[in-house]
Amino acid sequence: MLLLPAIDLSDGRCVRLLRGRFAEATRYSLDPIEAARSFAGCGVRWIHVVDLDAAEGGGKDNRSLIGRIRRAVPCMLEVGGGVRSEDEARRLLDAGVDRIVLGTVLARAPAEVAGWIARLGPRFAAGVDARDGRVKVAGWTADAGIADTDFAAGLAAIGVRWLIYTRIDRDGTMEGPDIARTAAVARAAGLPTVISGGVGSAEDVERAAESAEGLVAGVILGRALYESRVDLGRLVRRFPQGGLTAWDPPEAR
Repeated sequence: MLLLPAIDLSDGRCVRLLRGRFAEATRYSLDPIEAARSFAGCGVRWIHVVDLDAAEGGGKDNRSLIGRIRRAVPCMLEVGGGVRSEDEARRLLDAGVDRIVLGTVLARAPAEVAGWIARLGPRFAAGVDARDGRVKVAGWTADAGIADTDFAAGLAAIGVRWLIYTRIDRDGTMEGPDIARTAAVARAAGLPTVISGGVGSAEDVERAAESAEGLVAGVILGRALYESRVDLGRLVRRFPQGGLTAWDPPEAR
């Protein structure tokens, strides 16, 4: 079971949204680079970074800060949020990002993304963000017009190798992840899947490890980390992160 601590960025700070609402953001004093170093020091293999400003589409982003995070830690970095062009994807990859998480562009222009994958390689994960079983895009503000399982079922055909499923109405609540829905989406995709949204305790991680029918590769840890509801070091000892998994890029396996 992979443990992926999340760093969600807005105005250069670590934040957490509640149920995907930008108006309900909790801002933390922890410096993002120090947060990344702390997570890496606990022994995680991946850090999950989201550029909320880029996702919102208001003309701001945190790309230079992401570059500094990349240089600060040795572990692998996956980045999502507002990546809507091949040039932008290429710049992030050139900056050392190991994987890019795509949402809006993947839902609206899958054939275009297939071209990116053909030219840039298997470096992309799908971010399937859903409310009531419906995929949401544009910073979770617009409906994509497709069910989450139907969307997931078409991902492998365009070359996507990994999937992150976020149940938006649980994100930031620490009320527990929707393991059953994540497993359903993972079955539809046939891809290694990471669960996101609602993790609030070590028991939630245990349930994900035991109850997901072997379909869920890991969990994203957000607010529960920042508010000390989970101890990352203890979780890493419980779920050692040293071995290669299906979540790793082909060249690492």
